[in-house]
Amino acid sequence: MININRPEIKGSCMLQSAVTDDVFLALSSATRRQILQHLATGPATVSELAAPFDMKLPSFVQHLSVLERSRLVTSTKQGRVRTYEIAPEPLQAAEDWLSGQRRVWESRFDRFDDYVNQLKAKESDS
Repeated sequence: MININRPEIKGSCMLQSAVTDDVFLALSSATRRQILQHLATGPATVSELAAPFDMKLPSFVQHLSVLERSRLVTSTKQGRVRTYEIAPEPLQAAEDWLSGQRRVWESRFDRFDDYVNQLKAKESDS
């Protein structure tokens, strides 16, 4: 069993938690999820990313800023053109958290299933 109170593990857990919080915050917006879907096909400029959305550019750029702060995307600027690219590593933190939750619930359902089967067995014995 891992002792999460050890300073190096506690710091790592807090960092992981902060990354996961940022990722879920970024993913809470349909616009940002659509941007990520677009970027999953390859890098794109701000104007390419903004084209499908009916929104003012400053508002759209705020969505890009949230994605960049959460480290889900990176950007490079060449002249006046900024190009964004997806950075999938933080998604792994969210996936790890979800997988952990799934394991907890699957374990609970397995124990519940065992309990129900024991009750059925007792009922059929009597």
